Amino acid sequence: MDKIGYIRSTVYFLLLIATNNAAIVDIKTKGAKGDGITDDGPAIMKAWKEACEGPPPGSLLIPPGTYMSLAVELNGPCKGPLAINANGATIKAPPELAKFTTESWFSIRGVDKLTMTGGTFDGQGQETWKSTKCQETTKCQIPVNLRFSNLRNSLFKDITSINSKNFHISLRGSDNNRMENININAPGNSLNTDGIHIAKLNGLNITNSKIGTGDDCISFGEGSRNIRIEGVSCGPGHGFSIGSLGKFPNEEPVEGILLKNCTVNGAINGVRIKTWPNSHPGFVRDIHFEDIIINNVQNPVIVDQEYCPNKACTKGAPSKVKLTNVSFRRIRGTSASKVAMKLICSAEVPCENVEVADINLTFNGGPATSQCTNAKPKITGQNVLGVCAA
Repeated sequence: MDKIGYIRSTVYFLLLIATNNAAIVDIKTKGAKGDGITDDGPAIMKAWKEACEGPPPGSLLIPPGTYMSLAVELNGPCKGPLAINANGATIKAPPELAKFTTESWFSIRGVDKLTMTGGTFDGQGQETWKSTKCQETTKCQIPVNLRFSNLRNSLFKDITSINSKNFHISLRGSDNNRMENININAPGNSLNTDGIHIAKLNGLNITNSKIGTGDDCISFGEGSRNIRIEGVSCGPGHGFSIGSLGKFPNEEPVEGILLKNCTVNGAINGVRIKTWPNSHPGFVRDIHFEDIIINNVQNPVIVDQEYCPNKACTKGAPSKVKLTNVSFRRIRGTSASKVAMKLICSAEVPCENVEVADINLTFNGGPATSQCTNAKPKITGQNVLGVCAA
């Protein structure tokens, strides 16, 4: 955020608090040093407790500066709406993975009407990415930078997450929330650093954000419902991915997702739906990708119902996850491979009601191609690449 934006945001925050006659709990009044060395996590939790349990609306301030913090858990419910202002603040996790015994670094849980504004959360995950030991076993916890659980009717704005050891943001069990101007940054070779992972929630808007990381920019897990993504730039990374799904029994359906006016730059995938072969039954329906710009992406459009990374599954039987009412509309740009669109659907439950419209993807200056298996899409508009017809 630029200086003018910071001033405006801070003034707005102070006016909001003053209007509601609420006290601002400054973490420095609870012992935070802000020297980048001392563990300021306890001070953050003390300030949260006072703001959460005090007269509503509660207000927590992390003033500009650099703070170091071990794992932080901020739990509700609170007595009313609560605001966190971290404009101008940088919070750093220790780089040593051994200092973490929890699945989260910064966790907020069980709050209605939370407003979180500003802050750069630096997971310092570079050393963790270099080691595959923790990825191959379950003997150590790799913390997510920001874990938001059971938060409702909340706003997350102007937040930056960098170099997370694991996922940058995990949002689960949290209904009717908004994310605006979220910036996520990690190198393309960072391991398992999904930008935003979503699961088991109903109602979410993510707008005007920039995500570059080493895994999915946004990943949609089971139970993701009624989500709108608009104005998000992705790259590097693995693109916008629904799934993988069907690995476990009784997974909740994924439905009602619109991804619109987004850009994918230099990523492995563009827009993707993936399910495991030999899977448990499930449903993916009412998924729409519209007005997507693709720049030098390996797999711009892909449905992969035979997803099996690193030989982690058995391909002896087809996926049982049913895909219906899926559309790819007005997707244009450049593919890094000749086959720019792959619709690889299940032989047992073929994709139904798939629409392909106005796809303009080129490869090396000429038209790209497509591949379809167990899919007969409805084709409309003008398509540069040839698509298998219904």
